[in-house]
Amino acid sequence: MRSNKKFGLAAAVLAGALSLTACNAGAGSSASPEAQQDSVTVALTGEPVNLDFTTTAGAAIPQALMSNVYEGLVEIDQEGKIQPLLAESWELSDDRKTYTFKLREGAKFSNGEPFTAEDVKFSIERVQSDEWVSSLKSKMDVVDAVNVLSDTEVEVVLKQPSNAWLFDMGTLVGAMFDPSGVDDLANTAIGTGPYTIEAWNRGQSIELAARDDYWGEKPGVETATLRYFADAVATTNALQSGDVDVVYNMQAPELLSSFESNDKFQVLEGTSNGEIVLSMNNKEAPFDDVRVRQAVMHAIDRQAVVDTAWNGYGTVVGGPVPPTDPYFEDLNDVYPYDPAKAKELLKEAGAENLDITFTVPTRPYATAVSEIVVSQLAEVGINAKIESAEFPAVWLDQVFTKHDYQMSVVLAVESRDVLAMFNNPDYYLGYDNSKIKDAAAKADASDEAGYAAGMKDVVRTIVDDAAADVLFIFPNIVVADAKVTGIPANSVTEALDLTNIGWK
Repeated sequence: MRSNKKFGLAAAVLAGALSLTACNAGAGSSASPEAQQDSVTVALTGEPVNLDFTTTAGAAIPQALMSNVYEGLVEIDQEGKIQPLLAESWELSDDRKTYTFKLREGAKFSNGEPFTAEDVKFSIERVQSDEWVSSLKSKMDVVDAVNVLSDTEVEVVLKQPSNAWLFDMGTLVGAMFDPSGVDDLANTAIGTGPYTIEAWNRGQSIELAARDDYWGEKPGVETATLRYFADAVATTNALQSGDVDVVYNMQAPELLSSFESNDKFQVLEGTSNGEIVLSMNNKEAPFDDVRVRQAVMHAIDRQAVVDTAWNGYGTVVGGPVPPTDPYFEDLNDVYPYDPAKAKELLKEAGAENLDITFTVPTRPYATAVSEIVVSQLAEVGINAKIESAEFPAVWLDQVFTKHDYQMSVVLAVESRDVLAMFNNPDYYLGYDNSKIKDAAAKADASDEAGYAAGMKDVVRTIVDDAAADVLFIFPNIVVADAKVTGIPANSVTEALDLTNIGWK
């Protein structure tokens, strides 16, 4: 991450970017050596609907903008640790409720406005206001007050101690905004980060240009381009032809062997906090019956899903928490693959020979996963009809916003998102959080050991209720030109930090 350069920390940075237009060549082998040193192009398969992650769900917006255009007081390094960013240091009171941040001097927004403590107060309070629509805003509910002490010092008072809050400040809810730069967030992004948006060709690419007035060390390239492809195979074709330099979070693992045997390329397989979630609408029949949800859990052979749909890449964990979280627990034993048990539960629920609609977003992983899931469900008497939903626009509107679905599947990539998904009955999963609400609050206010133990109990309750089936933890596979440097294997937050990417 940038902290590797600025603060001498051990973590390296995330890599990525793509080309400006469909007709532009990338910075790969088709570009001159001089151009190659000044730019990088990264292929992705999911494009933003707009540029406003405060009102629009989905990972594509913060992937492009966080760490690059927007920054927070802190950032999360490659090991999942909290590191200073716009706040150069902080102190925590003895009662663990008051954080006092010392802000970095000289930081400016891309519109020239200085970054001050007033912007911290504005940004945090804006998350708590009606201006923020994203369900992730609940992560700021614990904040009681934000007090400006000086231009470079700000105090944040929590309602009660929180183990989660400072980590969350390193994610998109902690993004710092200029009050004069929020009038048109869907189209204009003004932040303190090392890049500005030079061009946005909707449906094709976003081009980022390095700022001359950035407060920190200058990025490794002058131009970083995020280029979006509808088809996963097209991304690897573009890499082979030199039109892109990096395929980030590769969506065609069956093609890896052709790159692993070619010394012109490098292949990285890292960890991710992304969960492939088989979503069941807990508020709508037939999944308002816990026995039907439990039947689905027993009907799915999750390892077979990984092996068949994703070429064996991915980690089966049995619950909605990746191994990188402090309260992770292997829960595969709760719902072992057991078609007979699934049929028994369906019979008990009076739901034999069940017909459902399976709304599948147009993403490579979703298409691959849905085929084997449908096959396995059919074996226990659940007839799932696939209904394709264009992603992100249609799926976000129909499933995520309107909750108009029975079953779906999606990659959830937000960091430590178990409570965002299950501690909100208005979330698209529709899980009744009455069993976990108080326990989650108690865990968050506990000491470190109590937090981990309490959250494990919360997660156990969620899994016992079969609120959703996490099929596997998504791998972070990166394939790139062998000369590209600064590409860490791990995806630790939604952000695709381009700061340290460069060339040999």
